[in-house]
Amino acid sequence: MASGLHRQEYLSEEIKKISDVIDKSIVDNNKKKQKRKYLGGSSLGEECSRKIQYRFMGINPDKEKEFNAKTLRIFQFGHEIEDMKAEWIKQSGFDLRTVDKQGEQFGFSIADDQIKGHIDGVICGGPVELNYPMLWECKSANDKKFKEFTRVGVTKANPTYAAQIAVYQAYMDLHENPALFTVMNKNTCEIYYELVPFDKELAQRISDKGVNILIATKASDMLPRIAHNKEYFTCKWCEFNKTCWND
Repeated sequence: MASGLHRQEYLSEEIKKISDVIDKSIVDNNKKKQKRKYLGGSSLGEECSRKIQYRFMGINPDKEKEFNAKTLRIFQFGHEIEDMKAEWIKQSGFDLRTVDKQGEQFGFSIADDQIKGHIDGVICGGPVELNYPMLWECKSANDKKFKEFTRVGVTKANPTYAAQIAVYQAYMDLHENPALFTVMNKNTCEIYYELVPFDKELAQRISDKGVNILIATKASDMLPRIAHNKEYFTCKWCEFNKTCWND
Protein backbone atom coordinates (compact mmCIF):
# COMPACT_ATOMS: atom_id res chain seq x y z
CA MET A 1 0.00 0.00 0.00
CA ALA A 2 2.76 2.41 1.00
CA SER A 3 4.85 1.52 -2.04
CA GLY A 4 1.86 2.14 -4.31
CA LEU A 5 1.26 5.53 -2.77
CA HIS A 6 4.96 6.31 -3.06
CA ARG A 7 4.87 5.46 -6.78
CA GLN A 8 1.84 7.70 -7.29
CA GLU A 9 3.64 10.63 -5.65
CA TYR A 10 6.69 9.96 -7.82
CA LEU A 11 4.62 9.91 -10.99
CA SER A 12 2.86 13.13 -9.99
CA GLU A 13 6.23 14.82 -9.55
CA GLU A 14 7.41 13.58 -12.94
CA ILE A 15 4.19 14.73 -14.63
CA LYS A 16 4.63 18.18 -13.09
CA LYS A 17 8.19 18.32 -14.40
CA ILE A 18 6.95 17.48 -17.92
CA SER A 19 4.22 20.11 -17.69
CA ASP A 20 6.62 22.77 -16.36
CA VAL A 21 9.16 22.17 -19.12
CA ILE A 22 6.53 22.43 -21.87
CA ASP A 23 4.91 25.52 -20.36
CA LYS A 24 8.29 27.23 -19.98
CA SER A 25 9.10 26.48 -23.60
CA ILE A 26 5.81 28.02 -24.76
CA VAL A 27 6.42 31.21 -22.75
CA ASP A 28 10.09 31.47 -23.76
CA ASN A 29 9.32 31.04 -27.45
CA ASN A 30 6.66 33.73 -27.26
CA LYS A 31 9.21 36.15 -25.75
CA LYS A 32 11.51 35.52 -28.72
CA LYS A 33 8.89 36.75 -31.16
CA GLN A 34 9.76 40.14 -32.58
CA LYS A 35 7.57 42.91 -31.26
CA ARG A 36 5.52 44.89 -33.74
CA LYS A 37 7.06 48.21 -34.68
CA TYR A 38 3.79 49.53 -36.02
CA LEU A 39 0.21 50.15 -34.96
CA GLY A 40 -1.86 47.09 -35.82
CA GLY A 41 -5.31 47.48 -37.30
CA SER A 42 -6.56 44.76 -34.97
CA SER A 43 -5.80 46.78 -31.83
CA LEU A 44 -6.64 50.37 -32.84
CA GLY A 45 -10.21 49.91 -31.67
CA GLU A 46 -9.17 49.19 -28.08
CA GLU A 47 -10.61 51.62 -25.55
CA CYS A 48 -7.37 53.15 -24.27
CA SER A 49 -5.11 55.03 -26.70
CA ARG A 50 -2.38 55.20 -24.06
CA LYS A 51 -2.27 51.39 -23.88
CA ILE A 52 -1.92 51.20 -27.66
CA GLN A 53 0.81 53.83 -27.47
CA TYR A 54 2.79 51.80 -24.92
CA ARG A 55 2.68 48.81 -27.26
CA PHE A 56 3.78 50.91 -30.22
CA MET A 57 6.70 52.26 -28.18
CA GLY A 58 7.82 48.71 -27.40
CA ILE A 59 7.31 49.07 -23.64
CA ASN A 60 7.43 45.72 -21.83
CA PRO A 61 4.25 44.71 -19.98
CA ASP A 62 4.23 44.58 -16.19
CA LYS A 63 5.94 41.35 -15.13
CA GLU A 64 2.85 39.88 -13.46
CA LYS A 65 0.72 40.74 -16.52
CA GLU A 66 2.81 38.73 -18.99
CA PHE A 67 0.93 35.97 -20.80
CA ASN A 68 1.26 32.53 -19.22
CA ALA A 69 1.41 29.26 -21.15
CA LYS A 70 -2.32 28.58 -20.79
CA THR A 71 -3.26 31.94 -22.32
CA LEU A 72 -0.75 31.48 -25.14
CA ARG A 73 -2.26 28.06 -25.92
CA ILE A 74 -5.70 29.68 -26.11
CA PHE A 75 -4.32 32.23 -28.60
CA GLN A 76 -2.76 29.46 -30.69
CA PHE A 77 -6.01 27.48 -30.62
CA GLY A 78 -7.77 30.53 -32.04
CA HIS A 79 -5.33 30.60 -34.97
CA GLU A 80 -5.89 26.91 -35.66
CA ILE A 81 -9.66 27.46 -35.64
CA GLU A 82 -9.22 30.13 -38.31
CA ASP A 83 -7.56 27.62 -40.66
CA MET A 84 -10.33 25.08 -40.07
CA LYS A 85 -13.10 27.57 -40.75
CA ALA A 86 -11.39 28.79 -43.91
CA GLU A 87 -11.30 25.23 -45.22
CA TRP A 88 -14.99 24.66 -44.39
CA ILE A 89 -15.97 27.85 -46.22
CA LYS A 90 -13.92 26.92 -49.29
CA GLN A 91 -15.20 23.35 -49.51
CA SER A 92 -18.79 24.64 -49.42
CA GLY A 93 -18.24 26.48 -52.69
CA PHE A 94 -17.26 29.99 -51.60
CA ASP A 95 -14.31 31.59 -53.36
CA LEU A 96 -12.40 32.52 -50.20
CA ARG A 97 -8.89 33.85 -50.67
CA THR A 98 -6.67 34.08 -47.61
CA VAL A 99 -3.25 34.67 -49.20
CA ASP A 100 -1.90 36.40 -52.31
CA LYS A 101 0.09 34.80 -55.15
CA GLN A 102 3.24 34.97 -53.02
CA GLY A 103 1.55 33.10 -50.19
CA GLU A 104 1.36 36.19 -47.98
CA GLN A 105 -1.66 37.46 -46.06
CA PHE A 106 -3.56 40.30 -47.69
CA GLY A 107 -3.05 43.56 -45.87
CA PHE A 108 -2.52 47.31 -45.98
CA SER A 109 0.15 49.74 -44.86
CA ILE A 110 -0.11 53.52 -44.41
CA ALA A 111 1.76 56.38 -42.69
CA ASP A 112 5.18 55.15 -43.83
CA ASP A 113 4.45 51.61 -42.62
CA GLN A 114 3.62 52.84 -39.12
CA ILE A 115 0.02 51.62 -39.36
CA LYS A 116 -0.59 48.16 -40.82
CA GLY A 117 -3.24 45.50 -40.89
CA HIS A 118 -3.59 41.94 -42.18
CA ILE A 119 -6.99 40.50 -42.98
CA ASP A 120 -8.23 36.94 -42.57
CA GLY A 121 -9.53 36.80 -46.11
CA VAL A 122 -11.69 38.04 -48.97
CA ILE A 123 -14.72 36.16 -50.31
CA CYS A 124 -14.96 36.83 -54.04
CA GLY A 125 -17.96 34.67 -54.88
CA GLY A 126 -20.07 31.78 -53.71
CA PRO A 127 -23.22 29.65 -53.84
CA VAL A 128 -25.31 32.25 -51.96
CA GLU A 129 -26.61 35.36 -53.72
CA LEU A 130 -24.68 38.14 -52.03
CA ASN A 131 -22.73 41.19 -53.10
CA TYR A 132 -19.09 40.24 -53.60
CA PRO A 133 -16.25 40.77 -52.85
CA MET A 134 -16.57 40.95 -49.07
CA LEU A 135 -14.13 41.04 -46.20
CA TRP A 136 -13.99 37.85 -44.11
CA GLU A 137 -13.13 38.27 -40.44
CA CYS A 138 -12.72 35.18 -38.27
CA LYS A 139 -12.78 34.99 -34.47
CA SER A 140 -13.37 32.45 -31.69
CA ALA A 141 -14.86 32.90 -28.22
CA ASN A 142 -15.80 31.08 -25.05
CA ASP A 143 -19.43 30.11 -24.51
CA LYS A 144 -20.39 33.23 -22.53
CA LYS A 145 -18.92 35.66 -25.07
CA PHE A 146 -20.28 33.65 -27.99
CA LYS A 147 -23.81 33.98 -26.64
CA GLU A 148 -23.29 37.73 -26.34
CA PHE A 149 -22.34 37.90 -30.03
CA THR A 150 -25.48 36.00 -31.00
CA ARG A 151 -27.62 38.22 -28.77
CA VAL A 152 -26.39 41.74 -29.60
CA GLY A 153 -24.01 41.44 -32.58
CA VAL A 154 -20.35 42.32 -32.98
CA THR A 155 -20.67 46.11 -32.68
CA LYS A 156 -22.03 45.94 -29.14
CA ALA A 157 -20.39 42.69 -28.04
CA ASN A 158 -16.88 43.74 -29.02
CA PRO A 159 -16.31 47.33 -30.24
CA THR A 160 -12.63 46.52 -30.89
CA TYR A 161 -13.60 43.88 -33.45
CA ALA A 162 -16.13 46.25 -35.03
CA ALA A 163 -13.45 48.93 -35.38
CA GLN A 164 -11.06 46.40 -36.89
CA ILE A 165 -13.64 45.41 -39.50
CA ALA A 166 -14.40 49.03 -40.42
CA VAL A 167 -10.71 49.93 -40.79
CA TYR A 168 -10.00 46.85 -42.90
CA GLN A 169 -13.00 47.52 -45.14
CA ALA A 170 -11.80 51.10 -45.65
CA TYR A 171 -8.13 50.47 -46.37
CA MET A 172 -8.61 47.24 -48.33
CA ASP A 173 -11.23 48.92 -50.54
CA LEU A 174 -13.86 46.42 -49.43
CA HIS A 175 -16.34 48.98 -48.12
CA GLU A 176 -19.02 48.65 -50.78
CA ASN A 177 -20.34 45.34 -49.45
CA PRO A 178 -20.94 44.06 -45.91
CA ALA A 179 -18.18 42.00 -44.32
CA LEU A 180 -18.81 38.42 -43.22
CA PHE A 181 -17.94 38.17 -39.53
CA THR A 182 -17.70 34.65 -38.09
CA VAL A 183 -17.15 33.45 -34.51
CA MET A 184 -16.73 29.87 -33.35
CA ASN A 185 -17.81 28.80 -29.87
CA LYS A 186 -14.75 27.06 -28.39
CA ASN A 187 -16.99 25.08 -26.03
CA THR A 188 -19.55 23.75 -28.53
CA CYS A 189 -18.04 24.41 -32.00
CA GLU A 190 -21.15 26.37 -33.00
CA ILE A 191 -20.48 29.15 -35.52
CA TYR A 192 -22.11 32.58 -35.53
CA TYR A 193 -22.34 34.44 -38.84
CA GLU A 194 -23.03 38.15 -39.22
CA LEU A 195 -23.02 40.49 -42.22
CA VAL A 196 -21.51 43.80 -41.09
CA PRO A 197 -22.16 46.92 -43.24
CA PHE A 198 -19.34 49.44 -43.59
CA ASP A 199 -19.32 52.10 -40.88
CA LYS A 200 -17.57 55.06 -42.51
CA GLU A 201 -17.69 57.26 -39.40
CA LEU A 202 -16.15 54.54 -37.24
CA ALA A 203 -13.40 53.88 -39.78
CA GLN A 204 -12.52 57.58 -39.90
CA ARG A 205 -12.53 57.90 -36.11
CA ILE A 206 -10.22 54.92 -35.66
CA SER A 207 -7.92 56.13 -38.43
CA ASP A 208 -7.67 59.55 -36.74
CA LYS A 209 -6.94 57.78 -33.46
CA GLY A 210 -3.98 56.01 -35.02
CA VAL A 211 -2.59 59.25 -36.42
CA ASN A 212 -2.96 60.96 -33.03
CA ILE A 213 -0.96 58.16 -31.39
CA LEU A 214 1.82 58.58 -33.96
CA ILE A 215 1.91 62.36 -33.50
CA ALA A 216 1.98 62.11 -29.69
CA THR A 217 4.73 59.49 -29.71
CA LYS A 218 6.88 61.51 -32.11
CA ALA A 219 6.51 64.52 -29.79
CA SER A 220 7.39 62.34 -26.75
CA ASP A 221 3.96 63.05 -25.26
CA MET A 222 2.00 60.37 -23.45
CA LEU A 223 -1.69 60.39 -24.26
CA PRO A 224 -4.17 60.86 -21.38
CA ARG A 225 -5.34 57.93 -19.29
CA ILE A 226 -8.93 56.85 -19.77
CA ALA A 227 -9.71 56.92 -16.03
CA HIS A 228 -8.96 58.78 -12.81
CA ASN A 229 -7.72 55.77 -10.86
CA LYS A 230 -6.00 52.46 -11.55
CA GLU A 231 -8.94 50.45 -10.21
CA TYR A 232 -11.09 51.33 -13.24
CA PHE A 233 -12.03 48.00 -14.84
CA THR A 234 -10.05 48.46 -18.08
CA CYS A 235 -7.03 49.80 -16.19
CA LYS A 236 -7.13 47.09 -13.54
CA TRP A 237 -6.59 44.35 -16.12
CA CYS A 238 -4.22 46.28 -18.41
CA GLU A 239 -0.73 44.86 -18.91
CA PHE A 240 0.71 48.35 -18.35
CA ASN A 241 -1.17 49.16 -15.13
CA LYS A 242 1.91 49.75 -12.96
CA THR A 243 3.90 51.41 -15.73
CA CYS A 244 1.05 53.79 -16.51
CA TRP A 245 0.11 54.80 -12.97
CA ASN A 246 3.71 55.17 -11.79
CA ASP A 247 4.45 57.74 -14.50
